[in-house]
Amino acid sequence: MSQQVLVSFGPAQEYEIIVHPADLEGMDKSAARAWFAQEFEDLECTPSNPMGKVLVLDMILNVAKYGGEARFKENGEWAKKFGAAVAVSLGRPVMKVDVKAFAVG
Repeated sequence: MSQQVLVSFGPAQEYEIIVHPADLEGMDKSAARAWFAQEFEDLECTPSNPMGKVLVLDMILNVAKYGGEARFKENGEWAKKFGAAVAVSLGRPVMKVDVKAFAVG
């Protein structure tokens, strides 16, 4: 069953990533978290809560924000990997990453 990840940067700036079962091969929750952690570091993201552990939702939101809208607009390999990692991490049929509101639903 496919999953849908929507990444929104504003009202007219929403990007859809369809994640198929084949896209998830070799990725479990641990691998998804490791991918987000590496991207979080590579993109030099700032933690939402500098006093504690960085939660996966913070990593998802910050990686989307610091990764930038252009990566989602081009819908390349990075965006597809992001979508797969979100799908594995949250395990829902439809997920929305709202960068502007800094919320995941």
